[in-house]
Amino acid sequence: MVCRAYLDIETTGLSGDYADLTVVGVCLERGRECKVIQLVGDEITERRVIAAVSKAQILYTYNGTRFDLPFIRAKLGIDLAEYIAHKDLMYDCWRQNLYGGLKVVEQKLAIARKTRGIDGRMAVKLWYDYECYGNNKALALLLQYNREDIVNLTVLRKKLRG
Repeated sequence: MVCRAYLDIETTGLSGDYADLTVVGVCLERGRECKVIQLVGDEITERRVIAAVSKAQILYTYNGTRFDLPFIRAKLGIDLAEYIAHKDLMYDCWRQNLYGGLKVVEQKLAIARKTRGIDGRMAVKLWYDYECYGNNKALALLLQYNREDIVNLTVLRKKLRG
């Protein structure tokens, strides 16, 4: 049975040269089972990221070709596309005239989200609230947001094929 990995990262900004990785989320899907792995802060290492995707045959992202994978390469020095086949679902969306960020596409395809209203800017604020002030509720919300991103990628892949 094929194992698929879905990856999304949270960062403190858009540039791998100046910003930091705060969360690397991976959802491993095998059949109907999904296992979520979230690496946070200092847990994010080359070895752990590779281990998180190593059981999968293919890695899915949304805009990962232009953002997630280059950011990981800049921060950790690894090119995940050398370890695992990669498919960026954003380009599949474009082929079906579905443009915009992941949240926009989710709305167009009626993919549910509990963390509506949270975006990349809010994710940065949540991280800083946790990092600077020890706000564990902020971290929990950031992790819930990241979890929805990666789990919703499984739903998006199925809707694009179906």
